[in-house]
Amino acid sequence: MTLFGGILRRKLLAVNTISYKTQSANKATVDKQWVVIDAEDQVLGRLSSEVAKLIRGKHKPNFTPHVDCGDNVIVINSDKIKLTGNKWDNKEYVRHSGYPGGQKKRTPRQLMAKSSTLIVERAVRGMLPKSRLGRALFGNLYIYEGTEHPHEAQKPKEIKL
Repeated sequence: MTLFGGILRRKLLAVNTISYKTQSANKATVDKQWVVIDAEDQVLGRLSSEVAKLIRGKHKPNFTPHVDCGDNVIVINSDKIKLTGNKWDNKEYVRHSGYPGGQKKRTPRQLMAKSSTLIVERAVRGMLPKSRLGRALFGNLYIYEGTEHPHEAQKPKEIKL
């Protein structure tokens, strides 16, 4: 048998086998759930990366990068998060107004005095895609300072990190 005959035979055998196709999720086939995460005594970065994964949907087998296939995440007790080291005073959040001399800096301690939800929001937003999809995914995040939240009707599952 020639080399060409062997290649042809392998191709014919490959045609007769079962082929599986990758399933791509879309808006109709996505299974969105509600999840509660307790942020009490959690380190900010580790908490934020897990929340970003859940919002993005990377934990699901039918994850599709260009579709909102993640869950709706409720974070409670955001006022009890932890930062390691001296980050409460040494870390800086920088923003700029666009005008000369318009750079403003704040520490996590200053943001916490205003609202503790801002720290978690900034950390999670930085871990989401910087696109229209990322802005839409950010709408699936709900952060509350205490243990109470108004989403009991959705029957969210509690996840331990």
